[in-house]
Amino acid sequence: MKIMTIRQLSIILFYSLFLSTVSNGQSQQVKQVETRLMKTANANIEKYRKGDAGITFTDSKGNPLKNIQVQIQQQSHDFLLGCILFDLTRGADIYREELFKQRFKALFNFAVFPFYWPGYERTPGMTSWSNMLPVIDWCKANGITTKGHPLVWSCVSGVPAWLEGYTVAETEGLLKSRVLNISQGYAGKIDIWDVVNEPVNVKTWKNKLDHPEDDNDWGIVEPIPEIAEYVGNALHWANTGNPESTLIINEYQTIVNKTVRTRFDELITTLKQQNAPLSGIGIQAHEPRQEWFAPQDVWDTFELLSRHGLPLHITELHPQSAGKAITGGWREGEWTAATQAEFTDQFIRLCFGHPAVASVNFWGFSDRNIWLPGGGLVDEEYQPKPVYNQLLSLFNEEWRTNLLLKTDTKGSVSFRGFYGNYEVRITLPDGRIKTYPVHLRADEGNEWAFEF
Repeated sequence: MKIMTIRQLSIILFYSLFLSTVSNGQSQQVKQVETRLMKTANANIEKYRKGDAGITFTDSKGNPLKNIQVQIQQQSHDFLLGCILFDLTRGADIYREELFKQRFKALFNFAVFPFYWPGYERTPGMTSWSNMLPVIDWCKANGITTKGHPLVWSCVSGVPAWLEGYTVAETEGLLKSRVLNISQGYAGKIDIWDVVNEPVNVKTWKNKLDHPEDDNDWGIVEPIPEIAEYVGNALHWANTGNPESTLIINEYQTIVNKTVRTRFDELITTLKQQNAPLSGIGIQAHEPRQEWFAPQDVWDTFELLSRHGLPLHITELHPQSAGKAITGGWREGEWTAATQAEFTDQFIRLCFGHPAVASVNFWGFSDRNIWLPGGGLVDEEYQPKPVYNQLLSLFNEEWRTNLLLKTDTKGSVSFRGFYGNYEVRITLPDGRIKTYPVHLRADEGNEWAFEF
């Protein structure tokens, strides 16, 4: 057996201590960055997500109602927090449907509907619109904003097999008809669309239809001008179908891959130069699928893309709890129910704390039917996981305004609250209770007067 000398032991000890010091230094630096960004996000929440408001109450003669109790209760957020609602659109029996709906509407004010061409129109001309309408109506009745995903996706998952045999020009005509028909036909029911999905990472429509047998569709690098041409066409078609709609293009790996982020930024720049009717930028948040995104990368992505002056939409957030290793180097350990909730809390605070972010959408509600194992917010029986309860705590408690005030000598109350819909309830001296709806909006005066 080889025996190490004192000098060799000293060298090993020195490097062990050195590596430990470096590691501790890196950990400390990581913590400092995280703390700084979270402080910025929290300060921004107060600055950008809330506004000042005033209400005055008078009697029929214009006299102020003094010392009247006023209850201010927020009913909903303008910020959109959502999830895919694919389960309810199958047109078949849904497992514990009422409980599913109950859990969904208790948390979300935003729902995404599936419009993948192969599934939506399995046979030419025979679409699944009849499955969509009852679910859309349920959303509208419960104050849930609806969105469709996607209108155009030039990969095997977005191109129906029955297009085979048509020329590329003919398929482009059919694609145009699809975008026009759906955007116009659902106007007023769905007014937010992911128009083109993953434009800088998959083939252009022409390239895909020139080689339909080639399923190597992802990680493709094509010239930005060629991408902009087909994306711009799709945006114009959707805008023609519904000029009042919000039109988004959606991309993956923008947070972790600077090359993809830069190309996406270049595409948006080109589309704006061409006056394409783009009204939102979609950022996916589940690639790589096991990565804990570094807060600095998240913030840098928001900062870069917000320069275009368009709202940012987190379109596909999918943290998991399946016990797989956490990757990315920012955090270590495994994806458990606890780390799923911890990551989500950090990521959502960064989103809500950046003024350009308009929505966050999760890519799966229940572990019963999920694309990424363990990616649900509730389990297979729809019982809340820690991540669900954490989101409830944020949006229904920490970030919700509920106040009990009294009018001053002028019959007025003033308050600062999160943007959204409110119920104002007053108790008159004779015991009568009156309620009024108000909407606290960004960039508005938010002054109301009520007379009795």
